[in-house]
Amino acid sequence: MKGVAREILMTSIYLLVALTLTYLVIHFVGQRTEVIGSSMYPTLEDGDNLIVSKITYRLEDPKRFDIIVFPFQYENETFFIKRIIGMPGETVRIDESGTIYINDVPLDESYGYEVIQDPGRAIQPVTLGEDEYFVMGDNRNNSTDSRAAVVGSIKRSEIIGKAWVRIYPFNKFGKIDHQ
Repeated sequence: MKGVAREILMTSIYLLVALTLTYLVIHFVGQRTEVIGSSMYPTLEDGDNLIVSKITYRLEDPKRFDIIVFPFQYENETFFIKRIIGMPGETVRIDESGTIYINDVPLDESYGYEVIQDPGRAIQPVTLGEDEYFVMGDNRNNSTDSRAAVVGSIKRSEIIGKAWVRIYPFNKFGKIDHQ
């Protein structure tokens, strides 16, 4: 009987440690997320499953062109995935021809899937606060992003994490290239 009690205790401790580690990883290190929609096409596609690193921005600051996940403020359990275009303290503007300007200098980037048709609120200069980021989807004409007032500028505290690895579909498995 003593051996059975010891086995039950050891199994219980093992399960408690496994559950605790799982909880810590999910809440503080990384989480799985699924891309829904085409706003990040061609970089990410509808149905892609990713691991988002929650620890990256505890160790370093977000960088321009990082792909981040953040909650949509008007819907519970709805998260957006977008690319950082504007950094804290910068002024972002998009002209009628679809050119993005950072502090009045054209942004040299190649992520936009097509020429921007609607600059949204960025038709006027948008000056970011010291903890704010301007984000856009790569599929610029099919993305609700910082150009729309409902999304606006994203505060650093709202960023859940950085897209790190695509785990599905298996033929595209691998680290996500942010540069």
